[in-house]
Amino acid sequence: MKIYFDTYEVFFEENLPKLYALFQKWKVTPDLYLIDWIFTLYSKSLPLDVASRVWDVFCRDGEEFLFRTALGILLHYEDILVNMDFIQIVQFLTKLPEVISDDKLFQSIAAINMQAKNKKFKEVCTELLVCMS
Repeated sequence: MKIYFDTYEVFFEENLPKLYALFQKWKVTPDLYLIDWIFTLYSKSLPLDVASRVWDVFCRDGEEFLFRTALGILLHYEDILVNMDFIQIVQFLTKLPEVISDDKLFQSIAAINMQAKNKKFKEVCTELLVCMS
């Protein structure tokens, strides 16, 4: 799972540098929220109608989309999150608002660039795996 977290953080920093810096400052690590989101395929964190759209795209696009969705959620709520401290951020991310516009969330997801330093998700993941060996 560490490889996925490290890969996720590469794309997090690339797409949301301001929020990434804040998370680094407060030591908000992906394991505090991402495990729950991904292991439940967002069924606990998003309304069912939104989660089912995520599932549809996940089935089509694969695991990369789960991480893109996480970054899309962060982008969607970035303006709120940047004004929070550690406790508030973690509480917010572990209990997202119950009402969310799926269209707006999917616009945020679409805005996420899944290329970092001209490498796709799988390439970054593989590179990090090789570095850890």
